[in-house]
Amino acid sequence: MTYLAIARTWRPRLFKEVVGQAHVVRALENALESGRVHHAFLFTGTRGVGKTTIARILAKALNCEHGVSATPCGECAACLAIDQGRFVDLIEVDAASRTGVDDTRELLDNVQYSPSSGRYKVYLIDEVHMLTRQSFNALLKTLEEPPPHVKFIFATTDPQKIPVTVLSRCLQFALKRLPVSQISGRIREICTVDNIEAEPAAIAALARAANGSLRDALSLLDQAIAYGNGALRQAELAELLGSLDRGQVAALLRALADGAATAVVSAMRQLEEAVPDYESLLAELATLLQRVALAQVAGTGALDEEDDVELIAGLADVLDAETTQLFYQIAVQGRRDLPLAPEPRTGFEMCMLRMLAFRPAGELADPATPAGSGGVRRPAAATAPAGTAARPAPAASAAGPPGVTDPRSIGDWPAFVSGLGLDGAARQLALHTALDKAGEGEVSLLIEKRNAHLLTDGLKARLTAALQQRLGESVRVQFALRDEPADTAAVREARTMDAAREQARRQMEQDPNVRQLVDIFDAELVPGSVRYTGDTDRAG
Repeated sequence: MTYLAIARTWRPRLFKEVVGQAHVVRALENALESGRVHHAFLFTGTRGVGKTTIARILAKALNCEHGVSATPCGECAACLAIDQGRFVDLIEVDAASRTGVDDTRELLDNVQYSPSSGRYKVYLIDEVHMLTRQSFNALLKTLEEPPPHVKFIFATTDPQKIPVTVLSRCLQFALKRLPVSQISGRIREICTVDNIEAEPAAIAALARAANGSLRDALSLLDQAIAYGNGALRQAELAELLGSLDRGQVAALLRALADGAATAVVSAMRQLEEAVPDYESLLAELATLLQRVALAQVAGTGALDEEDDVELIAGLADVLDAETTQLFYQIAVQGRRDLPLAPEPRTGFEMCMLRMLAFRPAGELADPATPAGSGGVRRPAAATAPAGTAARPAPAASAAGPPGVTDPRSIGDWPAFVSGLGLDGAARQLALHTALDKAGEGEVSLLIEKRNAHLLTDGLKARLTAALQQRLGESVRVQFALRDEPADTAAVREARTMDAAREQARRQMEQDPNVRQLVDIFDAELVPGSVRYTGDTDRAG
């Protein structure tokens, strides 16, 4: 029995079956229905997005025995012959193998003759940018004034290499890369119709691996089904693609979020056992961080159906927005620098260690790791310039004080909340809260609306647990939004930093060396460029 590949079996045969190119399909349908069909078309786009497929449907629409229309019958002799690749008046040429001027002239010698059986003689030239300059010159005259029975359809992945004289004589259509949602939808439809057992996570992973190409996705689907003995499963697909399960990448990211150096090293060792493609691993890490950042800013409702919403929401709870952005930048930079590393594994591990080393101050964790054990420790507090206010010291360790405090005796809330010992995104939430009221067994907190993204269930639970540890397990904690800014720990800390920077600026202006440079070179001290060690401590 002859097996037909899925990409060929499911190739669209009508415009309505084309996936993801509605802007091109609509223009062609309108042209066919109105009878205003141009003599030359140029379809551009990356591989596997439907260039030659749309070209064949257009040829079918022009030559259907029931007349020119946007809906060819698909049953007449002309339609069937085009579907089967044996229609004599559809001349398909691969320009990559026929680049010479003699080939082009031989092709054009037959342009003047009428179609053998169809209404139009259609020339479909694939990868047209591969033609030589002489070949384009030979084509140009015919393209400018073609016989009425001839239509030209060009397809290319590199339109920049086509002479502008040719481009100006064609209707140009740019086909887009398909989004993951459309590719996964098509795969899901195929698996349903063909009774293929498919895991949702495997469908999403396959769609991402296709990189916008539906044909690549269907070829991978064919390969994955063969590898999985008729089924599409996540674990087997990961083995086939040489990729890693997203859960493993998420576990590494959680360890990084916690600042747990030992856990990060352990996660890297587990990844190493799978012998991954480290460039793809960094790309997957960056992709996951981008989805986390989107969830933090716009909520989980902004995620796609194919996203693992629960996994991403969990990561959004343990990472604050600044750390997410930092990790993403380091992952992207690390991917670029990977070829410069002694070996890919070394480059990847240094990238992970860089994420640990450059975490914002106050989020460096693994506090239980003893000094000298190889773990990450909190840096010593930066020394402020003389005459500046020091950052308030924590009032208690992460374990909390031995006793329990009455909520009504909290007093200075910013100082109190700074000493709760929280880290990560939970600390950010605590620093941005203001105390509304504290009664017996109840604490009511306010947070500005611009920081509402911090009010996730996970972060509220962590702050509540820290408060209950200090105030008693029976204390109820309530959160509410407000429009006006308040005296929060974050505001107080920013005020202290601003005062310290202003003091540093004044000291620099009075420094004799600086004043000498200003006098000699007519220089100017830029206020925004003045930094002091407290800035570095806060930024990581």
